[in-house]
Amino acid sequence: MQFKKIEKINEGKYITRYDILYETVDHKDKVYEMISRNPNLKTREELTEHPADAVVLILHNRKGDKILLNREFRMACGGFVFNFPAGLIEQGERFEEGARRELKEETGLDLVEIQDVIGESFSAVGFSNEKNVCVVGVAEGEFAPSDSTAEEIEAAWYSREEVRNLMKKEYFAARTQAYCYLWSKESF
Repeated sequence: MQFKKIEKINEGKYITRYDILYETVDHKDKVYEMISRNPNLKTREELTEHPADAVVLILHNRKGDKILLNREFRMACGGFVFNFPAGLIEQGERFEEGARRELKEETGLDLVEIQDVIGESFSAVGFSNEKNVCVVGVAEGEFAPSDSTAEEIEAAWYSREEVRNLMKKEYFAARTQAYCYLWSKESF
């Protein structure tokens, strides 16, 4: 494929819609529609070479026998979806700071141990160049409602058996579902 150019179509508050113009290997011109957190994309390199936009938290309790999941109303899906706590990294914030802040805002819990940081990944490669950093660790504390009235979140700890049952009947974000499937199959 031969990249030609990027055209900005519409700029919103949080995302910007672009058309990427390119030529296929059989010399046909194509347009690829996408969204980005960056309101000023100009080059092909900027599609990949940018700091992570968001943080995703894969957290367990101290014993490791429960996983933290949010049941959150997501407007784009028109209903509740199970997902890991996650959120945008604010300007000037390190991802560790963003992880702690987002966890506290969404669940009331504290991030007490970072056990691993998984390299950057893309959220939804079919239509966005948004990148995440996944933080794996331990959370503790008391649950509290989200501090945002724009978010409807119910956070809770789930055992492996509870996760297996949820996956049979509830909607999940794809990354959360994939991890939960593998985690729920482990036995200690």
